[in-house]
Amino acid sequence: MDIKKDVQQQFGKNAASYVSSPIHKDGKDLLQMVQMAKLNGLEHLLDIATGGGHTANAFAPLVKKITAVDLTTEMLVAAENFIGKNGHRNVEFVQGDAEKLPFEDESFDIVTCRIAPHHFPNVDLFIKEVQRVLKPKGQFLLDDNVVPENQEFDQFYNTIEKMRDYSHFRAWKKSEWIQKLEDSSLEIYEWHRFEKTFHFESWCANMKLSEPEKEDLNKYILEASQKIKDKFRLVIEKEKVFSFVGKAIILKAIRR
Repeated sequence: MDIKKDVQQQFGKNAASYVSSPIHKDGKDLLQMVQMAKLNGLEHLLDIATGGGHTANAFAPLVKKITAVDLTTEMLVAAENFIGKNGHRNVEFVQGDAEKLPFEDESFDIVTCRIAPHHFPNVDLFIKEVQRVLKPKGQFLLDDNVVPENQEFDQFYNTIEKMRDYSHFRAWKKSEWIQKLEDSSLEIYEWHRFEKTFHFESWCANMKLSEPEKEDLNKYILEASQKIKDKFRLVIEKEKVFSFVGKAIILKAIRR
């Protein structure tokens, strides 16, 4: 099945879970994104793959207008509900593909994308679209889960994410993001690495995994090498995975 259809199916049925997900709504990375942006209150901001609308909601009081785009209709409905309840009226919602945005060239002062590019099958096209729709000197704020540089750790993390969520495509390495952006017309100005603790039960609940699916995932993680368990700081209680620690990158780039 087409990965984009997978994304629509997964997020269509799990839209409400993502609005209430603690990692998505309470993450310290969201505050960091806002602090990294240079704002004067007149900006038109594009939030790509808005999901539950948390990024758009955080920026809504700080900019003139936000366009929130997502591939999945149900996510847009959930985001509009969430943002509307918070009293923000300067956000419009548009269905669209991150790799083929339905907007004219140089339309936005700021583009944001948070906890989403690991679902994109062609991240290079996504980057080209970001630079196309950004105005010259426009800001791009990216936030996504990343894998360690070590190949074994990379494979482990991407495997468990794919087992949990079949719409997952790939979490990239920090070095890969930096290389991709430096190969484009987006110049990196600032970046931060931060850690995220994933609690196994809520992590699985976001995707509504069945008990057999959870058991398979738990078994796979428990059978990992000690080196992997140490790297991801696995917490195991009574032969059950309780939590593990992943990493993310947040960066700011400017269109030349």
